[in-house]
Amino acid sequence: MKNFNNQKIINDFQQQYLKKDFPKIQVGDNIRVGVKIIEGNKERVQFYEGTLIAIKNSSINKTITVRKVLQGIGVERIFLIHSPKIASLTVLKSAKIRRAKLYYLRSRKGKASRLKQRFN
Repeated sequence: MKNFNNQKIINDFQQQYLKKDFPKIQVGDNIRVGVKIIEGNKERVQFYEGTLIAIKNSSINKTITVRKVLQGIGVERIFLIHSPKIASLTVLKSAKIRRAKLYYLRSRKGKASRLKQRFN
């Protein structure tokens, strides 16, 4: 009996489900995520726009946390990047940041929560 490398088999299986058409994203980017919504028998794309405050995991389990402020209340949503529910991902602006997670934005309001823009 051959000795199989289990991790290699799992990685090869996951490769077919990874999305390759997404742009390179970084924490601090202002992004727009298109989410597929099913209402009855109709399907549409709803956009969620905000600041990317965290990226977790890797490969098929990669998730991003997007934060936006709606009527003075902060709303965060976690997206599984390689999910079939994610239709599109667009980078609107980038910011100069020095941290891996921007959780400190949760306690800031108004102008204090602005990030310095990075021009590419």
